[in-house]
Amino acid sequence: MKLNNVKEVDVLIVGAGPTGLTLAVDLARRGVDAFVAERSDGLFPGSRGKGLQPRTLEVLHDLGVVDAVLTAGGPAPMGQLWEDGRRISEHDMFDRAEPTEAEPFGEPWLLPQWRTQEILFARLRELGGDVAFGRSVTRIEQDADGVTATLSTGTAVRARYAVAADGGRSTVRTALGIDMEGETVDPAPILVADVRVRDLDRGGWHTFGGTGSGWAAICPLPGTEDFQLVARFAEGAPDTTPEGVRALVAARTHLTADQVTEVLWASAFRPRAALAQRFRGGRVFLAGDAAHIHSPAGGQGLNTSVQDAHNLGWKLGHVLRHGAPQALLDSYEEERRPVAADVLGLSTRIHRGEARRGAATRQLGLGYRGGPLADGAAGVLTGGDRAPDGRLADGTRLFDVFRGPHFTLLVVGVDALATKLPDELPDVVRVRRTQPEDVLPAYGEGLFLVRPDGYVGWAGTDAEGLLGFLGKVTRC
Repeated sequence: MKLNNVKEVDVLIVGAGPTGLTLAVDLARRGVDAFVAERSDGLFPGSRGKGLQPRTLEVLHDLGVVDAVLTAGGPAPMGQLWEDGRRISEHDMFDRAEPTEAEPFGEPWLLPQWRTQEILFARLRELGGDVAFGRSVTRIEQDADGVTATLSTGTAVRARYAVAADGGRSTVRTALGIDMEGETVDPAPILVADVRVRDLDRGGWHTFGGTGSGWAAICPLPGTEDFQLVARFAEGAPDTTPEGVRALVAARTHLTADQVTEVLWASAFRPRAALAQRFRGGRVFLAGDAAHIHSPAGGQGLNTSVQDAHNLGWKLGHVLRHGAPQALLDSYEEERRPVAADVLGLSTRIHRGEARRGAATRQLGLGYRGGPLADGAAGVLTGGDRAPDGRLADGTRLFDVFRGPHFTLLVVGVDALATKLPDELPDVVRVRRTQPEDVLPAYGEGLFLVRPDGYVGWAGTDAEGLLGFLGKVTRC
């Protein structure tokens, strides 16, 4: 095929789901020219990944959209168990936690996936970016200088790097010859649907049929008139037609088929856990479901995917715009693949009833200790730890200090340490000085270099070693 209209960009992003949109937003605010190709004619229409974990809310704060997310969504309601048309018990779906200064988001926030994507897409357009809908990648080739992708329209995109964010059946991953390794979490298929139901309490997360093969759950979706229906089937393929969904509700709950007034979207799948052998093939990176596939039971898949993009975005930005060594990009797989493997195991244990949705599912404890971009220790923190929030003496939140595409050198109690900073720091490093009493006990005394993705890269009690670390992540 003869190619015409070859578009040249910095980064090609394949897929406009939560992963692709997060990456596109992050790159746009860094001045990186990205082309987002989405095979569908519009954004994904379903509620599928409806739970945003506290760590993901922190990422969305950094991207400038958390207020919109909090306004559009809501907390998860209490679980309510039904039997023979009677509500027989109430329980919490997960261990809740109160927000603190260090952890401002205490529990998951429910928001249908389609609405999360709308918010990210609006932010992308606000930053001058867009999505090319109705364009799938039919061929992808790479050389020493870049990647060339042929699109279904007969046009092509030439990019310095490409990111496969095109889901669990990623065509880009297949073209790269990267295998997925994993297991079937549950042989029984699951149906997920967005429905509107008459005369059902929106204050509860309703479960019918216990935990056996014939259970169903109906959860109200905040900010909408919709509910998400999830049902497990012992055998056979679920009927995802509107008639089939209505019949399912009538068979497993006290509701009648007529009370399901609309079926907005429905899908079926078999829960699987799988991990890509590699997260990178040359100049092409895998992110989100293209790199790891989760059971939805723990609410981890979308969240891990968004955090993939947040990790990769700043690294691409610093290589492309700030002269960082290309070796910085190697750290993406080194950091994110072990995290994805651990989260996959957690999702599977929760699905099988071997673990509860507790502190681990909030993802605030995830970090990169021992990784390639984690060095030193000071106060109570070690390189690779999540950088806590806090409120300084003037009322400023640390997350607002960190927010943006820069590094932050947080100097806590420098006078007491009698240390001297280098005369010249890279332009991408902003220095903020404060006293220990303003941020203790979350930090303690020391120097903390906070990466653009909100993790401590380097920490020390004096500036020795700081410039050496910066040389790995930016031009110094």
